[in-house]
Amino acid sequence: MPTASPSQARCSFCGRFQSETGRMAQGGPRGGYLSFICQICSGDARKFFENNTGLKPKAKPDRIRKVTGPDAVEIKRRLDQYVVGQEQAKVVLSVAVTNHQKRIQTSSFEEGDDAQSGVELDKSNVLLLGPTGVGKTALVQALAEIVELPLAIGDATTLTEAGYVGDDVENLLVRLLQKTDGDVALAEKGIIFIDEIDKIAASRGNVSITRDVSGVGVQQGLLKLLEGTITNVPPEGGRKHPEQKCIPVNTKNILFICGGAFGGLEEIVSRRLGRRQIGFAAETDSAMTDLASRGNPLAQVKLEDLVQFGMIPEFVGRLPVVATLQALDEDALRRILVEPKNSLIRQYQKLFEFDGVELEFRLDALTEIARKAKAVGTNARGLRSVVEKVMLPLMFRVRENKNRRCIVDAATVKRAFA
Repeated sequence: MPTASPSQARCSFCGRFQSETGRMAQGGPRGGYLSFICQICSGDARKFFENNTGLKPKAKPDRIRKVTGPDAVEIKRRLDQYVVGQEQAKVVLSVAVTNHQKRIQTSSFEEGDDAQSGVELDKSNVLLLGPTGVGKTALVQALAEIVELPLAIGDATTLTEAGYVGDDVENLLVRLLQKTDGDVALAEKGIIFIDEIDKIAASRGNVSITRDVSGVGVQQGLLKLLEGTITNVPPEGGRKHPEQKCIPVNTKNILFICGGAFGGLEEIVSRRLGRRQIGFAAETDSAMTDLASRGNPLAQVKLEDLVQFGMIPEFVGRLPVVATLQALDEDALRRILVEPKNSLIRQYQKLFEFDGVELEFRLDALTEIARKAKAVGTNARGLRSVVEKVMLPLMFRVRENKNRRCIVDAATVKRAFA
């Protein structure tokens, strides 16, 4: 086959010699002769295909990318505007969301230089522990207002094992897809909050021979979902059937936050810490109560305690970050009435504004309301029932107010409960 020396190689497109253009790429023989293309013609050909086919060369990812969303300190500062107290939980959620933003913004590294370095950022799902009414759901709802990421809230009480009456675990992803108007790529970067997660614990002391389809069955169904897998989601939710067209969703980059009251877990932790004693020197019940009140047992929870509560080890292992929320005292309840952006007092003041009446709560009234709510035992959830009872007669005759002003003091609160 005829060959050409480097000095005689000639571009098959423009006719220039290699001595004029520099190195050439050699192709297969055409008509018994080798073909060549110079650097100039190669660049022109690349531009031609980019402009006429829309194909762009894949850009090499930057070695370092700056996170465009708010940092952990800014997220925590904004959470303070919505939720009173719970400093540790705020810090945990702020860091978790910030790291989640870093993960989804560096996902292109999988095909870049970082893939060769072997560094891949794994997600850390979060578990929120705390009694009812301390702000678990409020914290997550505030996150949805702060970060520019889709967030869906689901309830574990409706979930059952696949094939049984109830919601499949994939329905959690349906809510996320609805938040993004069907944008799968955006949903795969979102956040899912599963409330009442303690309700899927294994039934302790259950002697039934039937399957625990709403307990252990749900935990097993959530395992791959929390860790990361491609699951087929029915677009309208509900049950999947063989002929139904499903949407594949990758949960690898979806951050899961689970929350629950875990009633009875304190006793398990206290028993492990040796607070239950027997013998002549055993502490009395009142002494044990004082000991427990000096610290929150949930703050010292371990994997073994959650397993004893009824959670399977594989499920707990996929929730490596645990944040404990404290029960609220009277001072915190009083602050909740006025400090958050959407506080109860501001809501009732808005209602009175519609009738042109200015509503004012005295400090002694706020203290009395907090004391009544503390006695109810449901933390912040008890505030609305107390305030509603106080405000009911005032709202009933609001338009009869000639002074256009309404003042609520401690005496007003006490009369409502007389």
